[in-house]
Amino acid sequence: MSALFEPCTLRSLTIPNRIWMAPMCQYSAEVFGPNAGVAGDWHFSHYTARATGGTGLILVEATAVSPEGRISPADLGIWNDTQVEAFRRITSFLKEQGTVAGIQIAHAGRKASTDQPWRGGAPLGADEHGWQPLAPSPLPFADGHPVPEELTTDRIKEIVGEFADAARRALAAGFEVVEVHGAHGYLIGEFLSPHTNHRTDEYGGSYENRTRFPLEVVDAVREVWPEELPVFFRISATDWLTENAEDERTGWTADDTVRFAADLLAHGVDLLDVSTGGNAPGARIPTGPGYQVPFAERVRRETGLPTAAVGEITDPQQAEKIVGGGQADAVLLGRELLRNPYFARHAARELGGAVAAPQQYHRAA
Repeated sequence: MSALFEPCTLRSLTIPNRIWMAPMCQYSAEVFGPNAGVAGDWHFSHYTARATGGTGLILVEATAVSPEGRISPADLGIWNDTQVEAFRRITSFLKEQGTVAGIQIAHAGRKASTDQPWRGGAPLGADEHGWQPLAPSPLPFADGHPVPEELTTDRIKEIVGEFADAARRALAAGFEVVEVHGAHGYLIGEFLSPHTNHRTDEYGGSYENRTRFPLEVVDAVREVWPEELPVFFRISATDWLTENAEDERTGWTADDTVRFAADLLAHGVDLLDVSTGGNAPGARIPTGPGYQVPFAERVRRETGLPTAAVGEITDPQQAEKIVGGGQADAVLLGRELLRNPYFARHAARELGGAVAAPQQYHRAA
């Protein structure tokens, strides 16, 4: 059998294949009022199309643990029960198709309060439904971005609780995988990297201090999440700063990621979703097919923590080589699944695998 179509079991949860959908923000929720952050018809159509296409696991986009944790006012949220009820419609349909429903819970940190990307993605003021971003240190993301408010230790503890509350609601909404978003320069990643964390208290400075808040979040999520279900963590394996000999700025490195992966494993994380970048807008990133796969492979090899590889994975044979060659336990597809919701079904035909087919589509089996 094709390695891509072997089931993947994490704790007591079995995912039917290794072709998974990466979380990708849609910026399409209502902005304000009682339905702010609520999943609507667009989200239902978007996610269910990939489920009927045979995708084994779908990770719903970065979903904010609080209103100020949104990247944009149009982001999904999971801070109230109205949002939970809307998600149930999606998770129920995914399960009917044999797809595992997962969700990424997130806080945008200093990259919050921006416009939708197709409108330019610029920071939004209060008159445009914007708000004051929060961060470990008062360092703006880029020129033209506001100086974020530095978090107090009391507020840090509150945000840890917000992640736990979000995980509880995710379970009530029918999700079977929860992923903590620690990548791409959002709040948790900002704490990890010395590029963005200039604190001098117990949450800054040393590696142990910079990883304190992320591990507190993981512990809080793991405590409320069922023992039999897996917790994922998404990380940017490098800021692409210190690996560049021409750049003297200090950032998070691949070595840090391997060390932190071992810590995450000890704290009950079941899989590391390995991406890169997003924390430093001027970083030079050598993109290309599978350019982030070696980071996932190294974590898997050196720590034993299962990994999912992401980044310009567009071809069934390429994905088969990644999983079959032991570079990662699964592939998380992003843009390719936007282009082709039926990627898994087409890959199964090409590689001799099989995916569940809706009865209504039996004529095309």
